Order: sequence, then structure tokens, then C-alpha cells
Amino acid sequence: MAKLLHTKESLILSMIEVISEQGLQGLTTREVAKKQGISESTIFKHYKSKNELILAVLDYFSQYDQAIRESLALKELKPIEAITYFVESYVTYYENYPEITAITLSYEGLMHEVELCGVVKGIFAQRINTIQSLIEDAKRFNEMPKEVDTESLADLIIGLERVIVLRWRLYNFNFSLKAHTLAALKMLLDAFKN
Repeated sequence: MAKLLHTKESLILSMIEVISEQGLQGLTTREVAKKQGISESTIFKHYKSKNELILAVLDYFSQYDQAIRESLALKELKPIEAITYFVESYVTYYENYPEITAITLSYEGLMHEVELCGVVKGIFAQRINTIQSLIEDAKRFNEMPKEVDTESLADLIIGLERVIVLRWRLYNFNFSLKAHTLAALKMLLDAFKN
């Protein structure tokens, strides 16, 4: 059983590497098998289809989301601190595992597969809803003016993170993702603070 779990996780990690290196257009089970040094048919002993393997990748990708939400619940942070912690948790993870950022930047391509669309939307909605909730908390605790549009600010925060991640990848990870993202986030949040 442990060997089966190891093989399935290993396939997930190889798929993430292939997406990171070749994008969705280069993603084939043949490429994943090549990376693993196994036959393509071996993949189908563990996953019925390429989309089932992608669903496993998305599940793996979103497990960290739940851990962050649980950490937020345990920590007694002020809302603005919680927003910063939320973003910092992701960029720290991304800096330590750059290949995983390819999944975030692949949402658009993944949405065109009927089997995957709902999962991608769910992951995105969870992240947006968490930030919107934290913004509402900031307004309730007078850390932010009540007239701040929650949805727009959440879009700015998510967009800021995604654009910096994209630039980081385009420039071969040659700057600190964490430092740059947190500096930009601070500038953004400072503009909206009471």
C-alpha cells in the first residue's frame, strides 16, 4: 500500500514538473512517464485518464489552502495581519517549490476541460472568499474604511500575487518572490488602512 501511495504521489509531482517545464500544451502522459522512467501504461494502472491525474494534481495543490485556513483560525491575528499572513504563506510555499506556481498560472487552460472546470473554480473561489472575509473583518474592526469595495480589493490582492509570480517565472526566479510580493502588498494595504 505504501508503494502504491508513493507511486501515485510521484506521478503527481512529475506531472507538476511537466506542466512547469512545458506548460499545458506539452502535458502528456507520455511526458510524465518519460520523467518517471516508466511505461505510459503504468500511469493508467494508477489513474484511469490524464484528467484523473490532473484532478489528483489539483487536489494536491489545494491541500495547502486548507492548512493555511486552519492556521488562520488558530492564530489570533488582526485582520490586516491575517491578510499578510495569508499571502505570505503562499509566496513562501511558492518560493520553496517554484514548479507548483505553474498550476496557479494554468487555471485558464484547465477551465476548458469539463471535468476540471468546477474544481479549478472551487479552488479559486476558496482563496477569493478567504481574502474577502479577511477584508470584511478589517472593515468591522476599523482597520479599513467601510466604503472599501471588498470584491475589488480582493481582486487586487490576488492579481498582485499572480502578476508577481508570473514575472518571477518569466525572469527565471531571479528575485525574492516573498520580499517583492510582501512589499507590494504592504503598499496596497497601506493605501486602504484607516
